[in-house]
Amino acid sequence: MGSGKHRWRFSLLRSPSNLRKPSPPPEFLCPISGDLMADPVIVSSGQTFERNCVLASISLSFKPPTYDFTTIIPNLALKSAIINWCRTNSFSPIPTPLDIRSALTVVQSLVNDSPSYRQIRLSSCLSSTSDDSVVAAAASADSCSTTPLPLLTTRPFCYSSSSSSEIDNPVEETEDEEIICKLRSGLLSDQENAVVSLRKITRTKQDARIQFCTPRLLSALRHLIVSRYSAVQVNSVAALVNLSLENANKVKIVRSGIVPPLIDVMKGGFPEAQDHAAGALFSLALDDQNKTAIGVLGALPPLLHALRSGSERSRHDSALALYHLSLVQSNRSKLVKLGSVQLFLNMVKSGHMTGRVMLVLCNLAGSVEGQAAMLDGGAVECLLGLLSRSEFDSELTRESCLGALYGLSQGGLRFKGLAKEAGAEELLIREQEMGTDRCKEKANKILEVMRQKYEEEETVDWEALLNSEELTRSRFELVYGKELI
Repeated sequence: MGSGKHRWRFSLLRSPSNLRKPSPPPEFLCPISGDLMADPVIVSSGQTFERNCVLASISLSFKPPTYDFTTIIPNLALKSAIINWCRTNSFSPIPTPLDIRSALTVVQSLVNDSPSYRQIRLSSCLSSTSDDSVVAAAASADSCSTTPLPLLTTRPFCYSSSSSSEIDNPVEETEDEEIICKLRSGLLSDQENAVVSLRKITRTKQDARIQFCTPRLLSALRHLIVSRYSAVQVNSVAALVNLSLENANKVKIVRSGIVPPLIDVMKGGFPEAQDHAAGALFSLALDDQNKTAIGVLGALPPLLHALRSGSERSRHDSALALYHLSLVQSNRSKLVKLGSVQLFLNMVKSGHMTGRVMLVLCNLAGSVEGQAAMLDGGAVECLLGLLSRSEFDSELTRESCLGALYGLSQGGLRFKGLAKEAGAEELLIREQEMGTDRCKEKANKILEVMRQKYEEEETVDWEALLNSEELTRSRFELVYGKELI
């Protein structure tokens, strides 16, 4: 009887509450976090990691020699095996995906614990001669965590002083970091989700547009603008348009190196992306500090091409971009050399976007090269023809037309001869009597120029002068000497 009680007590000691929790197989654990994976992905080098650990590693430029994070492919088979193992072994709780902030903290600790890795990374950044690699290194230095990596002691030239606060004080919000990490991801679905989210957030929120416009985000966005996938390219450029709406962002965007990809989109991107690219160039050209740089980088030819063959939206935005860019003398010279004057005059004659094109012609008439090209191209006859027919969509367009004529009147005797032949005096007198105050003022100035007496007039062969279509200002000065301006 006593032995029976002893056996009963022994069975109580083997109750289920004292059983050990099963250990997961090593292949189910993420090599970076050491935890059971909930969203495993395979990378180019063949290893499998938790997705956000890979994204955090890409964001912080952490890549040990044996790892390659170029592409990311979901490992659905392993994910299913992990879930089945947890259920079979009553493993609780079922693993959930690691949030991006925790992943960034884990990767940051790995970087901080690897001094040799930091030295190698610093050496590679300083020895690179590629602008893109320097920008990428600086963007990586602007880490996602609250403890910045001491990798670069100086910033590349492309960063403005106004953006230094953003480099020293990276954005803290988890949502921002998730978008940036996904933009840098090699997975197409991540990239598309990120640019769509960025476009939605920056569409109406002014604070978000300022907050997101950091060197790190612009660096990631720059490469997606020329994506061969329509959704990624279109939404990337549209998000950039939203970011460019803030005046504080315009110079930073141009200095980040985004204009060349925008030009590539204008030349051969998807149609909707081309529309957005024209809008982005227009928005960026509003800042005086950007005008020369945009022209130097080659934006003028694709903008002119868009006027001929782009969509209606692209044509309007391109015309406005050209107007603002033509406020700079260097861009006016480039436009003349590209043969833009004849294009603009043809558009005026056809009545298409007359108001916006007239603004550009008004700017071109303010330069010596523009005056010569417009006089050679028949601009005086064209503009006076518009005045005679009163074919203007607004009084502003009429004022621009008179402004362009006044600019041409500074071309001297050749303008005077062309204007007289086209009956300019009668039309200008009518403007004096019936036009707005600004129109009257411009008409008065043009008439004053036409009524001035030049000593050279008595010796000028007007018929020969008017018939010489290729006579330019410089050739005229060689024959008759300097003109009065």
